[in-house]
Amino acid sequence: MSASLARFTACNPREEEDLASIREVAASANPFDRASRFHLTASALVIEPRSARVLLRWHTRHETWMQVGGHGDPGESAPYAVALREAVEETGLEDLVSFPDVAVPRLIQVAVVPVPGNTKEPAHLHGDLRYVMATSSPDAIVAESVDNPLRWCSFAEAETLVGEDNLQTLLVRTEELLRGQSGTSDIEPTAGR
Repeated sequence: MSASLARFTACNPREEEDLASIREVAASANPFDRASRFHLTASALVIEPRSARVLLRWHTRHETWMQVGGHGDPGESAPYAVALREAVEETGLEDLVSFPDVAVPRLIQVAVVPVPGNTKEPAHLHGDLRYVMATSSPDAIVAESVDNPLRWCSFAEAETLVGEDNLQTLLVRTEELLRGQSGTSDIEPTAGR
């Protein structure tokens, strides 16, 4: 994990601050420990490259559309493996691969995200490590529960649905990666760049 964080370059002052905080947590004995008020999570923005669509999941706790992902299970220490497991569990997609490079998962974004408290746990912070994953079978999605539906949409539509600025940044970065892979500008332009 420290190698991928060491190679990651923040793209703006806010992400630089988040990266510094996340590196501190990553150096701890158990960075995914949910008992800590600031712990790591890993997530993935799932895309279907042929149609230039992105998959969003409704998160009841945050009351917004977001990427898939979540907490590491006891014994897990590799963020990409956590993101992949969570993505498969939350989408039912068994063919997910790292994008843009299938062989080498690339950290696309880091973000410190406040999580509101509830009856099970107090408010806390997630240091989220974000990846992009691709599927070639978008019709195979199966929502983990009726409370957390899934939705395919264009990048432009996704930007209007997500609530957090940092997630909008992830969408823009992913769309740019997709453009670079396809070598075309046929993808619907995203507003607000």
